[in-house]
Parts: sequence; C-alpha cells; structure tokens
Amino acid sequence: MAVIRDIDNSRAPLMEHLIELRRRLIWSFAALGVAFAGCFYFADKILSFLAQPLVKAFGAGQGKLIYTKLYEAFFTEVRVALFAAFFIAFPIIAMQIWLFVAPGLYAKEKRAFLPFLVATPILFLAGGALAYYVVMPTAFRFFLKYQGNLGGIEQEALPAIGEYLSMVMQFIFAFGVAFLLPILLMLLERAGIVTRTQLVEGRRYAILIAFVIAAVATPPDVVSQFMLAIPLWLLYEASLIAIWFTERRRAKDAGSAVEAQTTETGTQA
Repeated sequence: MAVIRDIDNSRAPLMEHLIELRRRLIWSFAALGVAFAGCFYFADKILSFLAQPLVKAFGAGQGKLIYTKLYEAFFTEVRVALFAAFFIAFPIIAMQIWLFVAPGLYAKEKRAFLPFLVATPILFLAGGALAYYVVMPTAFRFFLKYQGNLGGIEQEALPAIGEYLSMVMQFIFAFGVAFLLPILLMLLERAGIVTRTQLVEGRRYAILIAFVIAAVATPPDVVSQFMLAIPLWLLYEASLIAIWFTERRRAKDAGSAVEAQTTETGTQA
C-alpha cells in the first residue's frame, strides 16, 4: 500500500508539470502565430530589407532577383514571415521558458541564470547585425566580381529569390549562434564541466575548430569563412576573460562567507 501511495503522489507533480508545460507551449505558439500573421502582411517590406546587402553589392538600380517556379515567390514570403516572426516572438518564448524553469530553481540559481537569459538575445542580434551590415555586403561584392565578358560570352549574376533568402538566413543564424559562444563556455565552466585552465590549454584546438565551423556554416568562400572564424576566436578569448572575472568574484564571495562564519562562531564562543 505504501508503494502504491508513493506512486500516486509522484504522479500528481508530474501531471502538474505537464499541464504547466502545455500552458507555456500554447503561449509560445500563440505568440509565434500572431507574429507570423503580422509579418506575413509586411513580408514584401521585410524581404526588401533583407535584400539591401545585395542592393549595395550590385549598386543602386542594378541587379535583380528572379524566380523560376510560379509558387517560389509566395513560399519565399512565407519563409520570410516565419523567419521574422521568430525574432519578434523570441522574447515571449524566452519568458515562457523562464516561467517554466524558474519555480524549480533556488534564489541563488535564479540570480546566476537570469543574466545568461538576458544576454542570449543581445548577443544573437549582435551576431546577426554583423552578418547583415558587414559580412553579407562584403561577401556579395566578392561574388559579383566574377560578372563580365568571358571570351565573347557575357556572365551575369541572376540570383534566385529562394536561394538568396536561404543564404541570408544561413549568414544570420551562423553569426547569431556563433556569438552565443561566451554564454556556452561560461555555463560549462559554472557547471564544472570545463575549467579556465583547460580552455587556455585548448586554445589552439579552439582556433582550429573555429575555422572548421566557419567552413561548414558559411558559403564556400574564404572571405565569409575568415569573417566568421576571426570573431569566433575573439569571442573565445573574451570568454576566458569573463570566466577569470567570475572566478575571482566567486573566490571573493567564498572568502567573505568563510570570514562571516568564523566571526559568528567566535561570537557564539
């Protein structure tokens, strides 16, 4: 009977967690749906914004985006709307994740985790902005240098609208996720999986991995790869500095706690 009672008691918290998870998922999908509806209405303007790096690379009034399938332009606008809706709805989705996780954390854990939650969208947007304003115009100008006359045959760039959007999304996501590297390393260090000493000793391997990631995550050109690999390396170095500061702060807090406990013990004696 005692075993059956324990099973029944364990089911109740599980059902409560599942109900809470369903509530948070409903709010997240609702936010994404509302954002998608609004973004789809303005999909042409959003696509025009995403096309500006290519406009700058071609020059004003030059170049064109084509589509070779009748439905390609429509589905491209659907993808654009979903892409933009994710960015707009992300703060609400992140808040729902926090509301689901936070009740199970201690106050100290909440204070430690909250800065990472706030920094995540900021760093992601910083990486996406670097890709949009610097990397894409530079890469596109590099690609367009191959236009011209080849022995009497004119070579002209006619990018398809769907392929262009895929490239833009690849650039933005690659740089956005890459800029989350400091958060990942600091979380691993805080969890005790790695130490700052190990990260320093593994610097040469980290640089090699940065170039491998850049080769996989960006189009196959040297310019784009270097423009992702170098920020990845700099972010790795910035992570080491940030971890050094957090180690010093934890050591200081631990020393203060020991000193306070010693003082309290002496007072009681």
